Amino acid sequence: MIKLGEKQKLQIVKIVDFGVYLADGPDVQDRILLPGKQVPKGSDLGDELEVFVYRDSKDRMIATVNTPRLVMGEVALLKVSQTTKYGAFLDWGLEKDLMLPFKEQTKQVQTGEEVLVSLYIDKSDRLCATMNVYPCLRRDSPYGKDDRVTGRVYETSDNFGMFVAVDNLYSALIPRKELYGDIKPGDDITARVTEVREDGKLSLSLREKAWIQMEKDAEEILRLMEGSDGELPFNDKASPEIIKRETGMSKNEFKRGVGKLLKEGKIEITDKVIRRK
Repeated sequence: MIKLGEKQKLQIVKIVDFGVYLADGPDVQDRILLPGKQVPKGSDLGDELEVFVYRDSKDRMIATVNTPRLVMGEVALLKVSQTTKYGAFLDWGLEKDLMLPFKEQTKQVQTGEEVLVSLYIDKSDRLCATMNVYPCLRRDSPYGKDDRVTGRVYETSDNFGMFVAVDNLYSALIPRKELYGDIKPGDDITARVTEVREDGKLSLSLREKAWIQMEKDAEEILRLMEGSDGELPFNDKASPEIIKRETGMSKNEFKRGVGKLLKEGKIEITDKVIRRK
């Protein structure tokens, strides 16, 4: 059976002036053309060739000996070659660019941008790209608890947090409580593994361990004060929403950082502000 979107070994069953026809065995009627310019020199009837199967500009199934940057079941970073009213087109190393429909974009993409995608077959039996790569990410990463990893955020969820492809390969999640700063889909991040789940997926945090993070939070608070005439226009009794908006920290993280600075004698707290000494 000839499989769209996959590399496979097919047999030469007919030779014509403009190429060769390939099939999955000598007696199979389902045949596909490998154009003449793609046929390896010296090929003959009965030879097996490893090819990739896709559709050409006229939507005909066709074979190529070239290896695309993306095959079915995998994920890859592909560059946007152009955007149209129907979606975007991606350069995947073949003559015909790969379509990324609007409905398969987790964010609006721009020409020249690299996007993380996988393949699927649409209702018209055509190969298309999707930015919803979750089903194709692996769960056998070599990482353990407290390892530092890098990855790309590919989707966000109000309920769960942010989904990350570690090394653009492994499935991971930053839970909502571990989010920090202005992170959005398409961003490349560095994070700490907090858990390797039973199913192999990774749980991540953008924060360091508490004692390390407290030092960083304290430094960030001082930096914010320096950019605001030496004080913050609220204190540690402010609402969690205000603290999160102004500092990117949770209230507990903010209070730990403020407590450290207070103990070191670097700040003072009034009824309305926190001021650097």
